[in-house]
Amino acid sequence: MSATSRPVGPERVRAERHLCVGAGQCVLAAPAVFDQAVDDGLVLVLDDTPPAVELSAVRDAVWACPSGAVTLREGAVD
Repeated sequence: MSATSRPVGPERVRAERHLCVGAGQCVLAAPAVFDQAVDDGLVLVLDDTPPAVELSAVRDAVWACPSGAVTLREGAVD
């Protein structure tokens, strides 16, 4: 792989529940990908490899998360 090449693979959504403060900004930005648990209000990832049509909303959710609990690894190869 050259230095300018990007890894090829699905975008991977992750949420660190121990960092989540339950603000719900991820759910507002990308409701098809995130939800909040009924018992504690913390983030739940509904789709950790969302379709391309959802990626803009996921990026918005990552940006809006006040605790940094939500991440998107683009071109993730696991």
